[in-house]
Amino acid sequence: MERIAIFPGSFDPFTRGHAALVEAALKLFDRMVIGIGHNLSKRGLLSVENRKRLIDDLYAADPRVEACIYTGLTGDFAQAVGACAIVRGVRNTSDFEYERTMEAANRRLYPSLTTVVLFTPADVADISASTVREVLAFGRSAEEFLPAGIDITKYL
Repeated sequence: MERIAIFPGSFDPFTRGHAALVEAALKLFDRMVIGIGHNLSKRGLLSVENRKRLIDDLYAADPRVEACIYTGLTGDFAQAVGACAIVRGVRNTSDFEYERTMEAANRRLYPSLTTVVLFTPADVADISASTVREVLAFGRSAEEFLPAGIDITKYL
């Protein structure tokens, strides 16, 4: 039986930290579905379609990774794709507290789903999508924060 996990987030944009978590999760699961949450009331750096395109381009050679756009509750999305787990990354104690609260809610609503928390590797733990957006807003290159080979200007 194939073990599928989802990795939900806004991924605006997808960073080296996100990629490190996908790599770690693929050691535990057969397939990863990167769920790009679409909040209709938020305007991000990248359109949700371009976030998906960036992730699709990054993982084009790896059939174990798929990107999907979703709206609504993450647990409903997980069930729709046949996932047994939700993968979340934590960089610090603030992330941990937030994820612990979300795990408790998801456990109540979706008892068949397991939340797997992975620590972001130290060498990329300081990278956040909001930092990338700020760096770009000031006209600087964000290349060192993004997965190798990703030219963010292609997706703006």
